[in-house]
Amino acid sequence: MVKLAFNSALAQKALQGKDTGLVSEKDPEAPKCAASSSDQESTGRCLLTLLGLAFILSGIIVGAACLYRYYTPKRMYHGTLQFSEVSSGAAAEGQPYYLPRVEEEVEISDNMAAISVPPPRFAQGDPAYILHDFNRKLTAYLDLTLRTCFVIPLNTSVVLPPQDLTDLFRQLMSGSYSNYRSYLVQEDLVVTERVRDIMEMGFYIRRLCEGKDTYRMQHRSQTPAGIQKRSVEDCFTIRHFENTFITETRICSA
Repeated sequence: MVKLAFNSALAQKALQGKDTGLVSEKDPEAPKCAASSSDQESTGRCLLTLLGLAFILSGIIVGAACLYRYYTPKRMYHGTLQFSEVSSGAAAEGQPYYLPRVEEEVEISDNMAAISVPPPRFAQGDPAYILHDFNRKLTAYLDLTLRTCFVIPLNTSVVLPPQDLTDLFRQLMSGSYSNYRSYLVQEDLVVTERVRDIMEMGFYIRRLCEGKDTYRMQHRSQTPAGIQKRSVEDCFTIRHFENTFITETRICSA
């Protein structure tokens, strides 16, 4: 009789080899799945990061543009006009020998004109700061003596549009109007009511009038007949120009 015997150690080794072979056949697939999932997560994180950076960058650009638009100094124009106090249709001999002069500085943009009116040297008038908001169609007068604001709808028949106003001041600065003789027109405005919410006036006027008493106005011709003209003590006068003529604005309490 032949007796067959197996070495237990060799049998275990053979079994381990089979197990190892089975694992080695499956292992290449398992890492591929893990790597694929990891790549998707990494790609998702990258996309979210890029979107976040793009959002932050766009916010910075818009914020910088707003700051540049509202806070950076714009070019200032200086102009002087001389005028006669008689009407434009009067005879030349009726004009005075000395022609009064009005000077001012203006800062002009596409939708705003800010005018600084210094106190006149040899004529009546009060120092003021005038702001025309062409988007809101409003004009604000800041009396620099009283530190009070007065707001009225923009008078487009008197105030030139921004580009025409820029051209006017360029001519004044170049001397093209050095011998130009202008004339004086008058407007009489009356205070109607106090402004409670300055925010509704827009950015430019809010920046000018914030922290100051602010009132609405209208032309006296539009006021009820019962309101009479007040004395000089109740009024102040600003001589300025946003056109080829001088405007004398008289603002009075109602």
